Amino acid sequence: MLVTLATEAAPGRPNEDFAGGTPDAVVLLDGAGTPPGSDSGCSHGVAWYARTLGSGLLAAMVQRSDPLAELLADEIKAVAGLHDDTCDLAHPGSPSATVVMLRHAGDVLDWLVLADSSLVLDVTGTADPMVVTDDREGQVGARYRKAMDALDSGSPEHVTAHREYVEAMRAHRNRDDGFWVAATDPRAADQALTGTVPAESVRSALLLSDGASRLVDRFHVANWREVLAIVGQEGPGELISLVRTAERSDLAGSRWPRGKTFDDATVISVTLP
Repeated sequence: MLVTLATEAAPGRPNEDFAGGTPDAVVLLDGAGTPPGSDSGCSHGVAWYARTLGSGLLAAMVQRSDPLAELLADEIKAVAGLHDDTCDLAHPGSPSATVVMLRHAGDVLDWLVLADSSLVLDVTGTADPMVVTDDREGQVGARYRKAMDALDSGSPEHVTAHREYVEAMRAHRNRDDGFWVAATDPRAADQALTGTVPAESVRSALLLSDGASRLVDRFHVANWREVLAIVGQEGPGELISLVRTAERSDLAGSRWPRGKTFDDATVISVTLP
């Protein structure tokens, strides 16, 4: 596999995404940030969590042939063990992250998606690419977004509404009737979307944090086929540039209501020979 990637933090903030790759495996995590005024119960922070879990997953994918969900469960447990004596892992705001994993094993590609990052597979013989996104968080969030989305992004009122939104969502995190993310409970791995496709049927793949996929799934200014073309011709950095242009054109969120005016954006591009 030929792997290229780009990642960019939201302006003025540390990057809480993680992206890594080898010739046979790639992994992307999007850490769930803690809004100002909220506590997480963890002294290490979201960026630490995403990088620690992500690097462990990448190593496991290279060293072991076990199913991806099993690797994810083991690494969630391992990371929890690194800070369970210093942090409150029972806190509802403990650091968490979305996960996308893709592994080339022999003549197949194994994939896993947990929470709202996306996997896009350009499969031969189909007009539209195969897109895998776990939208359970979005379905739950729709119940709580109305007040936040009615306010100008970046205003003090919006900041408060966003914090209240995030805290309301915590009650549904890693629950059977809610949504699942990588955090402290290894059982979240059992809730991931997983699959296998013949490697020879896939021309290329994209792994996208929701800060990068928003050009399609929130802003609706491009479709998945166009995004594949943009990355294939101009590279993953160009997609992030287009996202930033769109974000800057709507700073108040009047056209595209959203919790974050700018978000960390990460793109991993995989091309198969």
